[in-house]
Amino acid sequence: MDHIVILDSRQEAALKAVADKFIRLHNGDPVKALKEMIVLNGHLQDELDTLKRKASN
Repeated sequence: MDHIVILDSRQEAALKAVADKFIRLHNGDPVKALKEMIVLNGHLQDELDTLKRKASN
């Protein structure tokens, strides 16, 4: 891990609410939701890496 995030109780509750909603969008399947989130994060990381390369040129 590159960075550890520490959340307060309010942030933790907000994160849980979003996670629960995301799992509901995937028909209550947490594994399917997690796989989708990994794919989405991969795409976002690729975009960030591209922007970072462009900014350094």
